[in-house]
Order: sequence, then structure tokens, then C-alpha cells
Amino acid sequence: MIGAVTFEFDAPLWRWDARRTDVWTFVSLPTHVADEVLDLVGDAARGFGSVRVEVTVGATVWRTSIFPSTDTYVLPVKKAVRRAEELDVGDTVRVHLTLVDF
Repeated sequence: MIGAVTFEFDAPLWRWDARRTDVWTFVSLPTHVADEVLDLVGDAARGFGSVRVEVTVGATVWRTSIFPSTDTYVLPVKKAVRRAEELDVGDTVRVHLTLVDF
């Protein structure tokens, strides 16, 4: 297990439209951050290639997982976070992301 590794980046909040009945909102990690995560985590990824993280957006801190996508990882941003931080789809979000448990 490696010590805590943290990344900070800005990225737009976007809505996943694959399902009409479910509303999932994400931030995509910049490609260079995703490449570094993949290099660090390697075979330690969990189911579906997910990686456990602790995230800070504004004053809100929570634990979740990032998931591999086409050429990056995506970070789900739950409704409670969006509400607390007054965020909406299209807003640019400052993300402080720490890899945990790998």
C-alpha cells in the first residue's frame, strides 16, 4: 500500500444521459491525472476497475469511487454535494481528490 496521493484539478460537471430515468452527474478527471492514477493503482483496482477516493469540493468532503471511462476516470458527484456547493451541470468544479485504500 502506498501513502496518500492527492490531485487537484478543475473540470466541468456533466450529466450522464444513457438512462432517461436515472440522473447521474460526473466530473471527468483530466487525462494526465487519470494516467497517473492508473500507473499508481495498476492491479489494485476494485470491481469494474473502480478506485476508492476521498474528495473535497468546496467545504464538502466525502468518500466514493472513481470509475474508468473511455479515456479517463469519472467521479460521481452526488446530489447532496451539488446542493451544498450550489453546483449545476456545466459549472466548473475545483476537485481535491485523494486515492485511498490501494
